[in-house]
Amino acid sequence: MSLKPSPPQAGRREWTALAVLCLPLLIVSMDVSVLFFAVPHIAEALSPTATQLLWVFDVYGFVLAGLLLTMGGLADRIGRRRLLLLGAVAFGAASVLAAYAPSAGWLIAARALLGIGGATLMPSTLAIIRTLFADDAERAKAVGVWSAVMAGGVGIGPVISGVLLERFWWGSVFLVNVPVMVALLVVAPFLLPESRSVASRVDLASSVLSLLAILPVVHVLKQLAADGWSPAQLPYAVTGLCAAVAFVRRQSRIDSPMVDPRLFARRGFGGSIAVQVIGMFGVMGNAVLMTQYLQSVLGYSPLSAALWSLVPSVAVGMAAPAAAAVSLRVGRPVVMATGFVVAAVGFVAMRAAGVDSSIWVALVCAALVAMGLVSVATLVTEYAIGVAPPERAGSVSALVETAGELGGALGMAVLGSILGAVYAARLEVLLPVGLPPAARDAALQTLGEAGVVARQVGGGEGSAVLAAARTAYVDGMHVTDLAAAALLLVGAVVALATLPRHRDGVAPVAADGTPVPGESAERLTSMP
Repeated sequence: MSLKPSPPQAGRREWTALAVLCLPLLIVSMDVSVLFFAVPHIAEALSPTATQLLWVFDVYGFVLAGLLLTMGGLADRIGRRRLLLLGAVAFGAASVLAAYAPSAGWLIAARALLGIGGATLMPSTLAIIRTLFADDAERAKAVGVWSAVMAGGVGIGPVISGVLLERFWWGSVFLVNVPVMVALLVVAPFLLPESRSVASRVDLASSVLSLLAILPVVHVLKQLAADGWSPAQLPYAVTGLCAAVAFVRRQSRIDSPMVDPRLFARRGFGGSIAVQVIGMFGVMGNAVLMTQYLQSVLGYSPLSAALWSLVPSVAVGMAAPAAAAVSLRVGRPVVMATGFVVAAVGFVAMRAAGVDSSIWVALVCAALVAMGLVSVATLVTEYAIGVAPPERAGSVSALVETAGELGGALGMAVLGSILGAVYAARLEVLLPVGLPPAARDAALQTLGEAGVVARQVGGGEGSAVLAAARTAYVDGMHVTDLAAAALLLVGAVVALATLPRHRDGVAPVAADGTPVPGESAERLTSMP
């Protein structure tokens, strides 16, 4: 029986290149969360409506998710390093536009441009990793670093935001991107290899259909949560659903699909994508709830709230390696399902956090959520990306990232909309009777706007407005926590029901690369 030659081992150059690739990834993931503590400042400076404020948060993630597949195919076609460098230029320029936005509409447009730039960066980084590391074990480690940096960026974003907001205006949270992009442009040509797949084609029709499938449906979800159903939403819903059907049908008919249907023939691949969506839904939904609660309800400054929010990362640091170690024995699906259950418990426990609660109540609950969902994220990315053939690395990487970005954006949109709807309904009842109509309408938009109204009104009435707004926010947060917990329990069922214990027959390996005794050691077969 002949043995296949061992793949080449990575050296210092490859691991240094990985460090370079982490630069854009860190910034792109930071931009998902960097605005969390800037909400009161943006509300005061630009006076956005509740819907506009949600779009300021969400448009970045949705444009990113809608274009990742397109950019993944483009990376395969024109070269992954080339697209990475083009993305660095676009991301840096869009960051400047966002920093000096004079209105909410301008900021939303700039955030959309940032999403376009981010969509060129993310699939390029993961696809180049697929090219750099041929050995399965080394690639798993590299993807683990990639996943940790992406999660770390989401966690670091609020801290960077808090530090900057202590000294500068809200736009400074975007300008921090520019020097990192410049550094990437300088060093990437010397350290990163170029790779492409000549056979790959970029299908513009599929790209348009993917955006039409995402954005109208998200718009409907926002309106449903905020105002309930109305006939005006029907065209958006029909457009989104028809575009989704057309997109799926087109992928099975063209030679170079954005999403290769053959991937979903592999056991566990579709389930891993679903797990990725649900996991990131919980991560970003929890981040939105927690940052506003710490700052606008408990009254911490942006920097103090950001630093306190790092406390759960201690638990996260222990959860990630523990999840990887336990999965070697019991299988990844069991660990992922357990992670979902632990996170759901954390969301339910957040109902103990109130207007006057100790910050430790929220931090312990947030730690449970973070531990559970990081355990899922640690395992699911490499689980899915391991099936990618090298020539489709860009598009498959983009599909995995699209699932995560779409899940995160949906988490902010759906949970944020539920929170906003309950907040407005409760505050309508709690506001002082004699408050002027204009001030009442402004306070009902967001908690940040309510704080502005409270300062403008002043005195005892202003204090009553702020107390009512904080109570309404906490009530909305409690309802939203239950909705998030319910979805995470669905995620646990999906993980157990759809993911095989060992991906496509590949047995787990120990730290030294040897198979765990008693398990199948079949190698992963290549795709047709």
